[in-house]
Amino acid sequence: MHSHFDHTGFELVCVIVNFGSGSKVLQSAKANGISGGTVFLGKGTIQNRLLEFFSLNDVKKEIVLMVSDKETANQVLIGLDMKFKFSKPNHGIAFTIPVCNVIGASRCRSENNKQGRGAEKVMYHAITVVVEKGKAEYVIDAAAEAGSKGGTIINARGSGIHETSKIFSMAIEPEKEIVLILSEEESTEGIVASIRKKLKIDEPGNGIIFIQEVSKTYGLYK
Repeated sequence: MHSHFDHTGFELVCVIVNFGSGSKVLQSAKANGISGGTVFLGKGTIQNRLLEFFSLNDVKKEIVLMVSDKETANQVLIGLDMKFKFSKPNHGIAFTIPVCNVIGASRCRSENNKQGRGAEKVMYHAITVVVEKGKAEYVIDAAAEAGSKGGTIINARGSGIHETSKIFSMAIEPEKEIVLILSEEESTEGIVASIRKKLKIDEPGNGIIFIQEVSKTYGLYK
């Protein structure tokens, strides 16, 4: 899988930590040069038989999204790793994804675009799957069958033109679940194929999958 993006030097910084740590991540990132970000809730999945036995394998997570120029993003990741110790198990993960352009962020100056990205080897992909509510666990299971070690589930709602129903003449948007999975580059094709087959993604209305290249990662274990 190859990217055809005209990379501009911006990065999306994504940090996934345990519930209650999102604001601390954002504060630390601001201290390292990020102007702001967004924190939202998710649910992590842990592949552990003992935890599954006690129904403790689903863990509340907070996802922090921030956008910055590449140099600042790298500085922020280093600072966050020093503070939150992502190298230790269950301390969270952090990664960056290339961004084509940024609109509405005054601190992301356009002159940074001229720096270019250079030839960086892609080692990981971010696989995002959007499905109907209640099907996220099937996505996780299908991914695990192809070697994935887990993912993060985020609640959302859809707005497709054929998906809105009405109650008392009021439009009701169906609830969705977003599953974010990080995979090694060589495992991506197999994981995506497994999800497509089990969830029948190619059939209309069954969901979508998109894949992004990941620049840098902290806190991932083989």
